[in-house]
Amino acid sequence: MLVLITGATSGIGKATATEFAANGHDIILCGRREDRLSELSGELSSKYNIKTYTLAFDIQSYADTEKAFHSLPDPFKSIDVLLNNAGLASGLDFIHEGDLQDWERMIDTNIKGLLYITRLVSPGMVERKQGHIINICSTAGKEPYPKGNVYCATKAAVDMLTKNMRIDLYTHGIRVSQVAPGAVEETEFARVRFHGDTEKAKIYNEFNPLKSKDVAEVIYFIASRPPHVCIQDVLMMGTQQAGANFFDKTGRKYDGAGS
Repeated sequence: MLVLITGATSGIGKATATEFAANGHDIILCGRREDRLSELSGELSSKYNIKTYTLAFDIQSYADTEKAFHSLPDPFKSIDVLLNNAGLASGLDFIHEGDLQDWERMIDTNIKGLLYITRLVSPGMVERKQGHIINICSTAGKEPYPKGNVYCATKAAVDMLTKNMRIDLYTHGIRVSQVAPGAVEETEFARVRFHGDTEKAKIYNEFNPLKSKDVAEVIYFIASRPPHVCIQDVLMMGTQQAGANFFDKTGRKYDGAGS
């Protein structure tokens, strides 16, 4: 498989790139930070003997996304799996106190960015009559929580877009899936949400959330099913989380428990 991963420089994207590489698949790594992309590309290609290609661009801009996509060399143009992973939460405010820049950043990345790259990749899949699009949703797209307003709305849009993409593409032999994780550590989610405030970002001290690798393993499982199988939607959380706003914060019970 040739896999294109957005938001590959950290968190779930980086973990998923590693998972696919470890299983022998070639990868197009996308993100804004060129230095991180180059480092990850070198690491994966040398360790797992796979082919990698990097695209450094801002997915919030269609012009940048289009330019990057059309720069792909021929060996990297037939994309089998598109992982729409790039996404973020910016700010945590009541709706009447929300920051418009935060709102626009989330909408431009989580919704418009996903649409931009999908619009560019999916015609090739339709032409080849095969392909798989996997979107990263969230528990926030399934149920609301206080101050989640716009972030929850963008992830609810991902949930509905996934369903509509499937209806538009299934007659072309294209599978469309999504994974909706709850809290996940080993990512930059909390630091970005709190605008770099490392103290506020310490939100996992009282419970064990999922790890990036946990989500990556599920994504790989979905992508590696036989062609007649489409796993449409996976909702996953840590054992100490029961919903978007329900956490057992009585301590990190599973540290050192192994996988």
